[in-house]
Amino acid sequence: MHPARRRGRTVEERRVRVGLAGFGVVGSGVAKLILEEADSIAAKMGVRPELACVVDMDLERSRPVQLPPGLLTNDLNRLLNDPSITIGIELVGGTGVAKEIQLKMLRAGKHVVTANKALLAKHGAELYQAARETGRCIAFEASCVGGVPIIGAIRMGLSANQIGAMYGIVNGTCNYILSNMSSQDEKFSHALSKAQKRGFAEADPTLDISGGDSAHKLAILASIAFGCEIALEDVFVEGIEAISRDDLRYGREMGYCLKLLAIAQRTSRGRISLRVHPSFIAANTALARVDGSFNAISIFGSAVGETLFYGRGAGMMPTASAVLADIIDVALGNSKTLFDHLRLRPRSETQALIEPIDDVVTRFYIRVMAKDNPGVVARYGAVLGDHDISISGALQHEGTGPGNTVPVVITTHRTQEKNMAAALAELAKLDIISGKPVCVRIVDIPQDKDT
Repeated sequence: MHPARRRGRTVEERRVRVGLAGFGVVGSGVAKLILEEADSIAAKMGVRPELACVVDMDLERSRPVQLPPGLLTNDLNRLLNDPSITIGIELVGGTGVAKEIQLKMLRAGKHVVTANKALLAKHGAELYQAARETGRCIAFEASCVGGVPIIGAIRMGLSANQIGAMYGIVNGTCNYILSNMSSQDEKFSHALSKAQKRGFAEADPTLDISGGDSAHKLAILASIAFGCEIALEDVFVEGIEAISRDDLRYGREMGYCLKLLAIAQRTSRGRISLRVHPSFIAANTALARVDGSFNAISIFGSAVGETLFYGRGAGMMPTASAVLADIIDVALGNSKTLFDHLRLRPRSETQALIEPIDDVVTRFYIRVMAKDNPGVVARYGAVLGDHDISISGALQHEGTGPGNTVPVVITTHRTQEKNMAAALAELAKLDIISGKPVCVRIVDIPQDKDT
């Protein structure tokens, strides 16, 4: 033991040996932080993390960090069978091999630290149960929003609150694309290509742009916020693939900014609404000003009101920072205490609480390519009225499209999703409209202001 200084007094530091499984981008960042910042961590926290081994199948690939000789291995048993290793870090990714690795770590008596959002979203309940049966814990701060300590904030900082709603920009790839489409008037394909060149998007960006990545994070965050076992299928998901820069322009003219939002809300009927979709939000809100690859989450609590969390949601070092924070918390015993008190209502009780997307009430932006003839407005207005949808605003631009049509933008008052779905199907059949109507939800984020 080495002595560490804390607040003017010398304390005995605790050495904590950890084993890392997965030596990719984030794994490299974790190894780098442990090797470079162990002294600083020990001085501040009285805990010295020590990297005992790094397990990866590829022993030859170049990494951005140089490991001391003998640490790198392709043998997981070296981690599992070493009794001095008390914490296993799973950074393999995916939901197959990673699940088996976590289960093996728990059965070997190791606490688990992970950044694997997909695994926890799909199999969290099973893994949590396995941890309890083995008397260990799973720490997962790094699974959501990278270096932003959002899980700790919800579990501890906001523990005195009933969470009413959260609105999050939780995917940096999508936010970068939409920000560039808006500020640079770029096409979706061009903005995506730029994101890939800058390393903000994968070669296969499907999980990001489809909204799947955001859904994984929302399922985890909502389960903690509402104390319920949330299944991935509870989350309605719609991606940004079909977003046009024309709609970004028209929305901007009407005072809106487009974001891919992850939304969790308690409804007035006591249900839980969970959805990920492109959303127009007022341009003067805090989330509207979150640009580029940054993430942000606005959380509304019963006592505290609105709190906003902002930072880099992905990348090697921000995510590694969250992993190290979990290692320290596990070493101090904080994570085990919190995990033991993580009580989620079982799926059998919570399934009936999930609000179907058809019942969600919101406002809408609609764009149609309509023939510029007398009586046209009255015809599509009548269709909306027949489905109890009231128009709040309209915008028509000059210029022609297919069949001598002009773009007409409509915003509505609040109505149910099922009403809008029925109206859109009927609008698409009108002979005065060319092509399929475009529809984007308008989300009114509450404004928490001093009075």
